[in-house]
Amino acid sequence: MPRGRGLTLGPAAEALGGICKALLPLPEEVHEGAPASPLAVCTLSSMDLLRDLAASDLMGRVALAGRLLSENRGIDALLRSLCSPGPPARRITALLLCGREVRGHLAGDALLRLHAGGVDYSGRIVGSPSPDPVLRAGRGEVERFRKEVRIINRIGVADLGALAGTIVEASGAGGAPRAP
Repeated sequence: MPRGRGLTLGPAAEALGGICKALLPLPEEVHEGAPASPLAVCTLSSMDLLRDLAASDLMGRVALAGRLLSENRGIDALLRSLCSPGPPARRITALLLCGREVRGHLAGDALLRLHAGGVDYSGRIVGSPSPDPVLRAGRGEVERFRKEVRIINRIGVADLGALAGTIVEASGAGGAPRAP
């Protein structure tokens, strides 16, 4: 089956991927904080960072916090969380992208490329080197994300202490201006 930029995964790789999904399911993990905050945080594959953030006082400055493990279904879920109507007070205008990149999937890179270039006619993220960067999200959702959400790129930073200042700044009046 063709994947990504002409890469083909063999039957063994396809089967192994199916087995991993069945035996090692990773449930979606999203933590809700302050609905009026303009900030969401994505910790990529850094699960400990996500747990530390969820247990900290900083969640009082964050609307949503979650992880991102894949360049397709994961980004689709992230777009739904950020762009779909939530509590009446929630309007996310900034996304802090941090933590360790996902090896092989390059989900963080795919998200940055989606924000910069959108998707082509088939839903493929323009310019992404990820293996299967094809989204099911509609063009309207993608364009809303691109226009309304600013990404703060801190990929590679997986220490909550090192991110605390960014979270405080981006959640305040001057850090992540709300769209009218």
